[in-house]
Amino acid sequence: MRLPLVTGIDGSDASLLALDWAVDEAARHGVPLRLVYASRWERYEGAVPSTGLERPSEQVLAEHIVASGAERAGRRNPDVKVTTDVIPDDAAVALVRAGDGASALVTGSRGRGELRGLLLGSIGLAVAGRARCPVIVVRGDQAGIAGTHDRILLGLGGADTAADAVRFAFREAEVRGCVLDVVRAWRSPSHLSRHAGEVANSPEEEASALLDGLLAEAVAEHPQVRVHRTTLEGAAGHVLVNRSAAADLVVVGSRSRTGHVGLQLGSVSHALLHHAQCPVAVVPRKP
Repeated sequence: MRLPLVTGIDGSDASLLALDWAVDEAARHGVPLRLVYASRWERYEGAVPSTGLERPSEQVLAEHIVASGAERAGRRNPDVKVTTDVIPDDAAVALVRAGDGASALVTGSRGRGELRGLLLGSIGLAVAGRARCPVIVVRGDQAGIAGTHDRILLGLGGADTAADAVRFAFREAEVRGCVLDVVRAWRSPSHLSRHAGEVANSPEEEASALLDGLLAEAVAEHPQVRVHRTTLEGAAGHVLVNRSAAADLVVVGSRSRTGHVGLQLGSVSHALLHHAQCPVAVVPRKP
């Protein structure tokens, strides 16, 4: 049995949008969908004195949210098999753990209770920075989320992060039957003369050669995928954010990381998670 797609759900508008996206994604890949609600309600329920006007407990609310989510998923696509879990733990911790048995994790751009001023909620940032499977944060404009562009954008980094991201992007383009737009950003070193005719390879030529080398195996394995290759001068985060306006999903790789949550993602991933105009997939390198 193929690993399920896991999505976090908490009843917020952003999580419901992510749920709808996840249902469509599960259908495309022919995998089951697992809905996960997580909260540390057992740590504070009972701590507040009873007033006689009892409200539904957090656990009852959680069970209602996942049941409603499963019903919503069934209405969107009855062919997708859906399971639900209510986990009494920190949401980010629970989702990262759930990702160990998932094909990918899907989250909303912010959760219930997140400050509206945040460009990306703390849970989405923590999960993207710590999960060992691909994490898709559903954000962006209506066209990008709805998948109307028929284009996947792959931001190609270095050889140390590219392999898994390339495989993920090619599979995604293949199941969608859409164009794969592969972009490698480059910048000229400040010390390089504009007239340095003796330089064997320019930064642009090196970027193009790296792009071809990192794509060669995947292109051979997926000959039906239409690949558009581009090298562009500029900061990678800025280039990819701008190009995300014409994409349905932007894919980037990430390194194995240690350290504090929120400091584990590179600057390109951070820029996309906060500013991309379509959903973002962060694909970690497998150890």
